[in-house]
Amino acid sequence: MAASDKKLLRVGELAKKVGKTVRAVHLYEELGLLRPATRTEGGFRLYEPHAVDRISWVVKLQAIGFKLSEIQEFVKGFELAASGRQATDRTRSVFGRKLGEIRDQIGQLQSIERDLVEALGYLDACQDCSTNYLPVECNACEHHGHERGSAPQMFANLTQTVAEDLAESGPPEGDEVGGFDVAVGKLTKSAEGAQTEPSTDGSGGRPAAAASPQEP
Repeated sequence: MAASDKKLLRVGELAKKVGKTVRAVHLYEELGLLRPATRTEGGFRLYEPHAVDRISWVVKLQAIGFKLSEIQEFVKGFELAASGRQATDRTRSVFGRKLGEIRDQIGQLQSIERDLVEALGYLDACQDCSTNYLPVECNACEHHGHERGSAPQMFANLTQTVAEDLAESGPPEGDEVGGFDVAVGKLTKSAEGAQTEPSTDGSGGRPAAAASPQEP
């Protein structure tokens, strides 16, 4: 390796520094989001140290909702703009829109945070509850300072449906689950090991949908 290459990073070293797989680094390169500085005589890619910052930037954009394909178009649009003014105007517009989305998300998360704090405060009293009570009774609890109907919505909606179904149909029998018309025992797996979803018309089940692949 030439003396000038001593500070350059091989793809494995770069991947380790950013906590990504080698395949992910190669994908960033294929999308034009990353470029190797040079290659060794054996054909191995070598990257400048600032490639770490570049990948961290990509990861940060992903964290605020960008797909890799959108980052690719964002970068292309900037590089191919007719002028620096046009490029920065477009960037300002994109960042401004994302900032608005993030602030909306923060507001929603802060609201959920308050709901969780309220629910946890309510549930603290349940730690001293007798084990003789059934879960369906929690919706109308009048113990340990609780009043009927006073449960926070984050917790109350967990028990409400079960309590209403129990009142209408009585407690579950065998392996049937209250509120559902499919017994737990009917949840089967196909010969290939894929979980199947039961049918209520006697026609058997259909394979459950496969999970979508995740971007690195």
